[in-house]
Amino acid sequence: MTDKFQNIDRIIQEKGSEKKALIPILQSIQNEYNYLPEDTLRYVEEKTSITFSEIVGVASFYKQFRMVPAGKHLVKVCVGTACHVKGAGQVHDSFKRHFKLKDGEDTDESGNYTLEKVSCLGCCTLAPVVQVDDVTYGHVGTDQVDKVIEDFESQQGKKGAKKYRKADGSEIKGEIRIGLGSCCVASGSGEIEEEVEKVVNQSGLRVKLKHVGCVGMCHQVPLVEVVPNEGEPTLYAKVKPEDVKGIVENHFNPPGILGKLKNKLFHFAEDIQTDRNWDGVQRYEISMREKPVASFLGKQIPIATEYRGIINPLDIDEYHKRGGFTALEKVLNSLTPEEVVEEVKNSGMRGRGGAGFPTGMKWEFVKREKDEKKYLICNGDEGDPGAFMDRMLLESYPYRIIEGIAIAAYAVGIHEGFFYIRAEYPLAVKRIRKALEICRENNYIGKNIRGTGFDFDLSIYEGAGAFVCGEETALIASIEGSRGFPKIRPPFPANKGLWGHPTLVNNTETFAQISYILREGAGKFSGIGTEGNTGTKVFALAGKVARGGLIEVPMGITIRQVVEEIGGGIANGRKFKAVQIGGPSGGCIPAEHANTPINYESLTKMGAMMGSGGLVVLDDTDCMVDMARFFLSFTQDESCGKCTFCRVGTKRMLDILENITSGKGKKGDIEELEKLAEWTHKGSLCGLGKTAPNPVISTLKYFRDEYEAHINGVCPTGKCTEMITYSVNDNCIGCTMCVQKCPVDAIPFTPHEKHSIDTELCIKCDSCRIVCPVDAIDVK
Repeated sequence: MTDKFQNIDRIIQEKGSEKKALIPILQSIQNEYNYLPEDTLRYVEEKTSITFSEIVGVASFYKQFRMVPAGKHLVKVCVGTACHVKGAGQVHDSFKRHFKLKDGEDTDESGNYTLEKVSCLGCCTLAPVVQVDDVTYGHVGTDQVDKVIEDFESQQGKKGAKKYRKADGSEIKGEIRIGLGSCCVASGSGEIEEEVEKVVNQSGLRVKLKHVGCVGMCHQVPLVEVVPNEGEPTLYAKVKPEDVKGIVENHFNPPGILGKLKNKLFHFAEDIQTDRNWDGVQRYEISMREKPVASFLGKQIPIATEYRGIINPLDIDEYHKRGGFTALEKVLNSLTPEEVVEEVKNSGMRGRGGAGFPTGMKWEFVKREKDEKKYLICNGDEGDPGAFMDRMLLESYPYRIIEGIAIAAYAVGIHEGFFYIRAEYPLAVKRIRKALEICRENNYIGKNIRGTGFDFDLSIYEGAGAFVCGEETALIASIEGSRGFPKIRPPFPANKGLWGHPTLVNNTETFAQISYILREGAGKFSGIGTEGNTGTKVFALAGKVARGGLIEVPMGITIRQVVEEIGGGIANGRKFKAVQIGGPSGGCIPAEHANTPINYESLTKMGAMMGSGGLVVLDDTDCMVDMARFFLSFTQDESCGKCTFCRVGTKRMLDILENITSGKGKKGDIEELEKLAEWTHKGSLCGLGKTAPNPVISTLKYFRDEYEAHINGVCPTGKCTEMITYSVNDNCIGCTMCVQKCPVDAIPFTPHEKHSIDTELCIKCDSCRIVCPVDAIDVK
């Protein structure tokens, strides 16, 4: 027996030999061997009760699995909504040219790198985003591909390098908080952490270094907050390693440097952004030299994100000190399950996963079931391209979510639950796994919780990459070890769910708000928001907005308030055009309807939907027909194929949109789109198919003129590359910068002369226009 099969034996022994263990078994094999060799799948068949056809059927359904060998390193280019509007397609093409890949190829000749597109990496404010193995790069431009690979290769072999000792916190002079959420890490907070440790230890300072979760201001990462014992806290944004020494010395007096700071003008004071009075901040300054602008935090109400940027995600003692687990203690010791359900119903809480079904009512349905075996699932799949709410909540507030889950389990009589988390969220999985260990040690989950006689335990199930698994019944099928096919309802999961037993499925954000309701009372929660839409909603604000990030706002706030007051308006002085709300299942709402309140009913009326909370802002350079094509390509690719209306309807709509955006549109296409959209909505089995036409329907409703322009051979924004031509105007000064950036030599080298572009060679990568210093490149 080879070592390979010995490893598989170990994996099967750990995971089990039943079909429910199939996906974890395949994930383990993929992680170990980088793909799924046929002989290993045959061996799995031999050692389990699962047939080879079932194994291949599941492996080919989920995007995480590869059936052919990959390169030594995986280069993942995010093509989610936020990345798409920032030029991710062109970035992907640049990587393709870098690796000299032909059409249909994804691995370079050396076998070192495999290039692939992924729907979303959950770092939308850093778009375009590229991940090479476990290293994430943000704001990647088409001309930075060589530097990304060079930087990645320079880091190889550095693991295990000397780490600086952290200050122990005794006799501390204050606290330095370092954001270590995914966006912070992708922007270099790890380097900032090392530099802070180095400066602190070399100077002999006694300060407490503290890791904190998501602050929400993802557009300003990396973030460092200094909290001295005396004086007010100061938050520094966009910090670079070379800034750290000055920041530390600005707030603390290390031994031996007294007097050195007097009248010193720190080099970082001109460009580092600060936000004073962080706890309950009233204003937000873009820089120390500019006038205050509308507050990023002022309109927000943190409930799911309570104590953001302050609390260490895994410090259970700190969570206790800030009221953590008091709601669970209250529930277990003084409330009956019926009273808990009634309190949630009275709060008006509606599921934050998209549909907005009343949470208390769903709990009541599960509670009524007489089955002795019931299950609970926290849905953290979050497959929407352009959404990162669940990722941030799971990474930053694991105890709050676990507390909400335990309360729900007690209320409806459940003793076993699952976290279903996207496998693309490794940091979220890591922190939840650690939080569960700590909760077991402190008896907040497990047997006889806190001596009350209530038993409840949780485990983690990693999704394998299928957008449709965000739907309840498809998610349940995935946990059972099958393809993620939705099922006809009724019966609903509340009646017959996981392995045929009643199952409570709620979104991550829903559980994150439960402890607040039970701790503060239903009345306080229902006093926020509007009638029928109470409480707050967490959004991933991304796209062409000046200040993107994770925001939590009261229900009923208007789109305009979110975009202009919280988001700071449109970046780069462009014009606000529309917002895409609800991801590929949502719709585009134009700027003229920006006063629309954000609630379930008003968004549906406008042709969009709340969805899980993706909110992508578009400006006047975005083509709405291209956006509809982008979303249809996503939903068509993610369709499970079970029902004809979705499988065929989305494909036919996509074919028409691709023709329109490539200049091949014809009279009657718009009417055909409308007809197909109607029938796809009516006939599809699950929510993915029923809502797939929404981007088409909404853009046809509000931007029909753009469709008509495309039929007439013109893309008004110049985004549809097959309909545009690049040329050089008389502004050209012959600087040759465009020549140097052109990847296909389409611009002859003629220094000090007006340049020209060979349209036959031009691949329309836009590199020349971006680099031109005098706006000499026309796109028509």
